[in-house]
Amino acid sequence: MCGIAGMACLPGYHPDLVVLHRLAGALAHRGKDGEGFHETGNAALVHRRLSIIDLEGGAQPLIQGDLALVANGEIYNDRALRDRLHDAPFKTGSDCESPLFLWPECGAGYGFELRGMYAIALLDNTGPDTVLALSRDPFGIKPLYYAETGQGVVFASEPQAILATGLVARSIRPLARDQLLQAQFVAGRETIFPGIMRVLPGETLRFVNGRLDHARKLPARHGRIDRDLTEAEALARLDAALMDSVQAHERADVPFGMFLSGGIDSTAVLAAMTRLGNGAPLAWTARFDAGEIDESAQAASMARSLGAQHHILTVTETMVWDHLPQIVACLDDPVADYAVIPSWFLAREARKDVTVILSGEGGDELFGGYGRYRRAMRPWWRGGRLPWRRGMMDGLCTLPTGKAWRQGFHPRPDETRLRAVQGLDLDEWLPNDLLIKLDRCLMAHSIEGRTPLLDPVVSALAWSLPDDLKIRGGHGKYLLRRWVEAHVPGAEPFAPKQGFTVPVGQWIAAQSKRLAPLVASSPAFAGVIAPETIKTIIERAGERRARHAAWALLFYALWHRLHVETGPSGGDVFETLASAVP
Repeated sequence: MCGIAGMACLPGYHPDLVVLHRLAGALAHRGKDGEGFHETGNAALVHRRLSIIDLEGGAQPLIQGDLALVANGEIYNDRALRDRLHDAPFKTGSDCESPLFLWPECGAGYGFELRGMYAIALLDNTGPDTVLALSRDPFGIKPLYYAETGQGVVFASEPQAILATGLVARSIRPLARDQLLQAQFVAGRETIFPGIMRVLPGETLRFVNGRLDHARKLPARHGRIDRDLTEAEALARLDAALMDSVQAHERADVPFGMFLSGGIDSTAVLAAMTRLGNGAPLAWTARFDAGEIDESAQAASMARSLGAQHHILTVTETMVWDHLPQIVACLDDPVADYAVIPSWFLAREARKDVTVILSGEGGDELFGGYGRYRRAMRPWWRGGRLPWRRGMMDGLCTLPTGKAWRQGFHPRPDETRLRAVQGLDLDEWLPNDLLIKLDRCLMAHSIEGRTPLLDPVVSALAWSLPDDLKIRGGHGKYLLRRWVEAHVPGAEPFAPKQGFTVPVGQWIAAQSKRLAPLVASSPAFAGVIAPETIKTIIERAGERRARHAAWALLFYALWHRLHVETGPSGGDVFETLASAVP
């Protein structure tokens, strides 16, 4: 687990040592256990290490002849690959070394051999040209960004590292800004920063002498529905897949724990951890000192029944106002999802005891948990509709470029409406909201995050399920609920779920007199939204319709101050915003 970066230059250019050290410095929080550089010809690799496996011998870059590699993540089938590549001259115990020996055999298709979460940069100087391959795991668990500049391609684990080089201007793409305000994240290959791109989930990009030459895509979902699958058979397959995945994800040479929300997904992961018998798992849950919804008692009950060492962290309004600039500062690829608040505080707390955290991301997308999936399955005369037709700002203000994401989306004739919407979420919502949030909040505190439900074995099982094993009787995640019912003592997985929310509307409303003029005066909205409109939305934050919009405006004002205006993040929310006002 770490941060990776580097560059491959166009003919006539060579890596600048100042640029390489800027990349390394900008990624220091992702890996505090070591720093490595490798330069060859017109290309260079940079690595910041957080030691998880092979603590003594796993330093990177990893080099084999004219091949060199840096990687961020974990390859869970490394031992099986080593057995298959038994004649290969492995030099370390690092789980990320096997791609060096797969590349000569498989080329850009080497990702098909990997089971894991990863962002990999591989340099190949075996021929007359310098070849750089950038790869990302099929779910997009680990981030990777690149920019094609006048000197060649530069890449990094985070956009802010690319910006730190000075090779890309620190400006805003208007369509992406409006997508963020409407949908709370930015979709697609292009980020909010013009010229900085994402390596897409499952993609391997091949650059030759600093120019993009080829792209190959590895799917996150595959296979047809097994319509002959009985519920009993499906439960047995789910049990085998969950236990296999969690066991693989527990491999580490450092302490690990998990985030427990009290919901179905994290409870299933905790139950599997308990069955593996590696001691009482450590688990953390967040609660708030305001708001009506509090599932910490349910989480505590599940933890007790499974024998976990459980910690509950209370997040207060004061904590949020004091630390929100630091939280926003870690989200260089912006995500206006207020769940970043508990994620950041939980990571800070867990870092006192562990270096690896398991969590339940992906359960809703794979097993059909969201209410929008149930609505999508209904016929139109029963209120059925495709999701995401309405943005957070609709009815409250008009944005210059509208909300382009998901408009015109329709299922293909060969897929069910449920699978179509799940697929769209796996392509966009999951990697560009939930997984960015998890990565940045954990890495801000140098913690590795692992997601056992986002595993090829679990995904293959989930993708084979008929729709009625995902949604039945008004319940999403039907099969996963049945598994929890069978394996967690005292669980009530079919009881009505309260849902998880953060009382941001209540907090913003309580401080609206101070916040409204500060947000309205932010340079982030100059020529975009009228100040009086912003003030009205902030003042109405206590209302359900305006709550999300008010939070999005506050988030973007802070984000713009920190990442575009490059203001300091040391003060509280009010000091940070006030420093931007002329």
